[in-house]
Amino acid sequence: MMPSNLQASNVVERIDNMTRRDCFLSLTALAAAASTRLKADTPQHNLDEGQINSIVQKFAAKETEFAIARDQYTFRQVAKIIEYDDDGRPGGHYEMVSDVTFNDQGKRIENVVYAPVSTLERVQMTPEDEQDLRTVMPFVLTSREINEYFIRYLGWQKVDEIGCYMFAIKPKQLDKSGKRYFEGEIWVDDKDLQIVKTYGRSVGYLKHKGQQFPKFETYREQIDGKYWFPTYTYADDVLNFATGPQRIKVVVEYKDYKKFRSESTITFGDQSVQTPSQPAAPGAPSTTPNSPKPPK
Repeated sequence: MMPSNLQASNVVERIDNMTRRDCFLSLTALAAAASTRLKADTPQHNLDEGQINSIVQKFAAKETEFAIARDQYTFRQVAKIIEYDDDGRPGGHYEMVSDVTFNDQGKRIENVVYAPVSTLERVQMTPEDEQDLRTVMPFVLTSREINEYFIRYLGWQKVDEIGCYMFAIKPKQLDKSGKRYFEGEIWVDDKDLQIVKTYGRSVGYLKHKGQQFPKFETYREQIDGKYWFPTYTYADDVLNFATGPQRIKVVVEYKDYKKFRSESTITFGDQSVQTPSQPAAPGAPSTTPNSPKPPK
């Protein structure tokens, strides 16, 4: 016997509906599985206070290891400052090229290798500015220093395709000894737990009022596949002096990193790193970084 045309049509329709339903269920199952894998691979963004404190302690420990490691490197620092006139045209310049290296006794020293006469007329370099170039712009937040700062978790964000925990930090108080601090935002790699970017300005107790400091952005790059080193700082800001606004631009490059020597073994995560015993000149070709150069 053969079914009637109407019965055959109903059977085909039921089969077609079942096929579409099974296909939908299969796709739903695949999407659920993919979502589960994505959640497993993606760090949690909504963190509780305990998780935040744990991350802060861990990245401060990594920053401490990095600070020790960086002290075993030579490098070249190139700093340039440009002032602009009221029409936005570049005017006076300041430039200094210095090599951070070691003397025969193994003591860390800084040698100025190029410093033409400054032609700045509208702004003046101060000791605080010079200290900021050396210590605040290439900011490092170690375990010893985290208690000096208020630290607030802002969320998770990508920086050049790198997943990062984002924090706002501010010094609890300004030491009258003249110590300089960083105030702003930091981005911490969610895997390496090291700072990869900072944005903010230098602050500190000032004996002489009226000084202004620009907001800057510092990028780090991974050197030797282990540490994230500051390599580039950029600022383009307007300083609001009592005499009127003044635009300046600051560019600092930290380059030609080379290992010098180590008196001890440095532990990085589960690995032990022993630095070599011979220095390398900062002017020599640098180690090729593993991350892209930030835009200039």
